[in-house]
Amino acid sequence: MLPPSRRLLLCLGLLLVAAWTAPAWADVDLTAKVVAVPGVRLQQVSLHLGEDSSGGLSLKLHAARADVAAMGWRRVGLDLEGVLSRDLQMRWLLDGTVALHGAPGGALGNSDVRLVIDQRANTLQADFTQAAATASAWIPLDQTTHAQITLKNLPAQWLAGLLGTVWSGRPTGGQLDAELALDVHDNGIQSSGEFSLDGVGFDSPSGTLAGQGVDAHGRLGIDTQGGPARFTVDATLRGGELLLGPIYAKLPSHPVQLNVAAVGQGGALAINRLRVNDTDALQLDGALAFDARGNLDKLRLERFQARFPAAYDRYGAAWLDTLGLHEVRIAGALSGNLDLRDDGPRGFAFTADHFGLATADGRLAIDDLNGGLDWSAEADRPTTSLGWRALRLYRLPFGPARAQWRSQGGTLGLTQPLAVGLLGGTVRLGQLDWRPAAARGQRLETSLAVTGVDMAAFSKTMGWPQFPGTLGGAIPSLRWVDDTVELAGGLSVNVFNGFVDITQLALTQPFGPSPVLAADIGFRQLDLGSITSVFDFGSITGPLHGSIGNLRLVDWQPVAFEAHLLADEGGRISQRAVNNLTSVGGGGIAAGLQGAVLKLFKTFGYARIGLNCTLVGTVCHMSGLENIGDGYTIVEGSGLPHLQVIGHQHEVDWPTLVSRLKAATEGGGPQVR
Repeated sequence: MLPPSRRLLLCLGLLLVAAWTAPAWADVDLTAKVVAVPGVRLQQVSLHLGEDSSGGLSLKLHAARADVAAMGWRRVGLDLEGVLSRDLQMRWLLDGTVALHGAPGGALGNSDVRLVIDQRANTLQADFTQAAATASAWIPLDQTTHAQITLKNLPAQWLAGLLGTVWSGRPTGGQLDAELALDVHDNGIQSSGEFSLDGVGFDSPSGTLAGQGVDAHGRLGIDTQGGPARFTVDATLRGGELLLGPIYAKLPSHPVQLNVAAVGQGGALAINRLRVNDTDALQLDGALAFDARGNLDKLRLERFQARFPAAYDRYGAAWLDTLGLHEVRIAGALSGNLDLRDDGPRGFAFTADHFGLATADGRLAIDDLNGGLDWSAEADRPTTSLGWRALRLYRLPFGPARAQWRSQGGTLGLTQPLAVGLLGGTVRLGQLDWRPAAARGQRLETSLAVTGVDMAAFSKTMGWPQFPGTLGGAIPSLRWVDDTVELAGGLSVNVFNGFVDITQLALTQPFGPSPVLAADIGFRQLDLGSITSVFDFGSITGPLHGSIGNLRLVDWQPVAFEAHLLADEGGRISQRAVNNLTSVGGGGIAAGLQGAVLKLFKTFGYARIGLNCTLVGTVCHMSGLENIGDGYTIVEGSGLPHLQVIGHQHEVDWPTLVSRLKAATEGGGPQVR
């Protein structure tokens, strides 16, 4: 704020002294196209001097355009009015008002000014007052490139122009106090001193650098000579919020030490030294760099140590939200280093000390993680060990395990197979290769085998009806390509005395807000008697075959599939199962079997049962064994009494169909709509 004031007032002082030497006290008008001193340039200048009612000398000065490069002021209008006098110490005094028009942040829009020129003390003193804000400068007359500046209650927005010379951001609120020394050179400025911030905020065009309600005090240094602007800050922060790229800080009420050395040029900002010390939460040493739009170019943490849950509450919650991990409970400690650049990660290492994490939705939880990982994109790293007491992925509870890891050629991999317990069975990772630096393409590849997992326990964990049987299978290749996990091979579930085969399984954005799952599912020799007993659908006997092809779930809700269910080896079906199948298909019993006769029998023989559903959007396109008139056969009877169930609804609203199935399996009987 005051760097230009000092230069501007010096320029005005020279004009006033020249005017005072005029031969008469009559009105005097002076004009000039340009008045310039180093750092300040005035254009279309007019000065009027005249005698006021008390015998003093009145002054009016107007400049259509004032440019002060050091402050980032361009084409600022200037109006100064006041009374010039001399006191008993023969000092020149100017008391009046000054108004700048179009200055960034509205600086000095309507201020009182007092100027004192003391030749014996070799000093020019300028004092500005606007509302509660005051700014003062002391300038030696024989060294006009130097000034001592005092600022009190200065609106932070007044510094918008100065900030704009080194960065693309802008202040948004708060106040500033400062005691600064300033030197102005032909190719820039140098300034240093102490400052205090009260509720200061700032923002950047991209919104990735921002602050709000920040209180601080400390020392500041600025040097813009001959190239990029360099500045240093050594401060104590207390309260408020800061956003530095992926790092969001909700500062505590106790002091947090901050040390910064940065370079700004063309709107870009490189923080070459960043040190943070929040005693009970986070300590780090590192560097950050942002381009002119505020996007993160580099994040290098040479050392960090985080203690939880305080570190999560103050610094980690927003970052984990971007990864799809919301409302996370974290305990323990993490320490290590990180090298992240605009083209991807280049290295990381961390050590966990009794670390625990759990998401509110139950998708991810880890208990008592100890040990570490050490990876580099370029150099080979020593073997590390990492183990946990318990791990939960998508509600599946895995047992304790410890793995050995080694980084070679940019790949972090297991040094030996890893077996983990799951619901009475075992999941075995034969090999695992992770390439963190792969910006796109294949990032992770592994193979695994599942044996002996209890399906009843698995079903209960997933919130399903409890199926008997076991889950097993081999996945010769699981790959993480871009943001999708792809499984080659498949899983085979031995359930209901038959098999369910899952192939072409892929999961996109597994930890995102709306994960997408795709798969093909086949059924072989499933015992309908066991299935209908579990689902309380009504009794049906016989084997079931079929498939659910092109299955697609978004946030675990189906949006597309082609389902074909067929029981073609005959069996028995109960009256209740007949009613439920009839209602699900929106059909009825074929003519020839009267309701009175139907009530005499509890079960019926059937030759075939078939039902198909192709889901497109929210509509299920229904069909059965074969078309009959405007309907389709769902149940083809066998023997006497001869049963035939016909479906008449070819298109059913999916939520309606789900409600019918739910009512059928819960024993309430579906409702036809």
